Amino acid sequence: MTQLPKYNKNGKTTVVSKLSTRMKYTVTDFMSDFPDDDACLDWLVNYLYPHGVFCIQCDRSTRHYRIKKRKVYSCSKCGWQVSPMAGTIFHGSRTPLRLWFYAIYLMSTNKAGTSAKQIERELGVTYKTAWRMMHQIRTMMEAPDEQLEGEVEIDETYVHANTFKRSSARKRYGFDARRSGEIVVGMVQRGGAVKVWHVKAAGSRVLVPMIRQNVKPGTLIHTDGYIAYRKLPNWGYEHRWTEHGKGEYYREDSYTQNIENVWSHFKRGIRGVYRHIAPKYVGAYANEFAWRYSNRNRASMFWALMCRVGKKHKQYARGV
Repeated sequence: MTQLPKYNKNGKTTVVSKLSTRMKYTVTDFMSDFPDDDACLDWLVNYLYPHGVFCIQCDRSTRHYRIKKRKVYSCSKCGWQVSPMAGTIFHGSRTPLRLWFYAIYLMSTNKAGTSAKQIERELGVTYKTAWRMMHQIRTMMEAPDEQLEGEVEIDETYVHANTFKRSSARKRYGFDARRSGEIVVGMVQRGGAVKVWHVKAAGSRVLVPMIRQNVKPGTLIHTDGYIAYRKLPNWGYEHRWTEHGKGEYYREDSYTQNIENVWSHFKRGIRGVYRHIAPKYVGAYANEFAWRYSNRNRASMFWALMCRVGKKHKQYARGV
């Protein structure tokens, strides 16, 4: 089986695997590594319990054996049963584990996103199951809590949940129809990660606390000429901006092309793949595109996402 790359706190690879030299992970590799549910379950156990399965009753890592025809392991000493799927996105699901892994592969490797109808067709599940699986996988794509630093670009944009109604909105609201959509705020660290949020308003009362929570003081922040950013120096930030309203998009080394690139991929993905999304899920879809942007330089985005399978499992796996 392909060795899983491991990452330290700085997000750098600490274990060299064949992915590092090949720089890709194809569907053929996936089929070879995960031919059936048993292979998927074995990988999950080995990843979640690298030091052995921890038994709560024995209060130590003990030998466990698989219970026949069940996805649980029993302690050889006391018989206490442990489910490696507990606390993960697979918890309580009757969908085969291999289909879950393949859905993760599709969502992580397709740059423009994958629709629930496509998942339905490829996996042979119902649309309701495919939709639920995708939203569960999106919870693994949430941005980490680390603050951004160095040079950070910040911008807000208006996203229409149904992009095909934008033309009719323009007839109703005039040229300013773009402001009738859902508001999404994004911050991207140059050469690093991006964070996005779906907000109800984009004034200074919303933006400034968000920036103070997610960007380290002393950081150089690049924005457009929006007045809500003008007081950032009062909070210990260096601020530079360009006047987009006057056709100025580059001033010395100040620009916002990186965050604009994120918006470009996001909006084209909605229009070309998802077609229509409910307004309340705009944040989840935005996080999906933000995650792919943040991990675009990984040797394999599939393995980068699989590393987050056990994110909610630590309370169940003391051996991790």
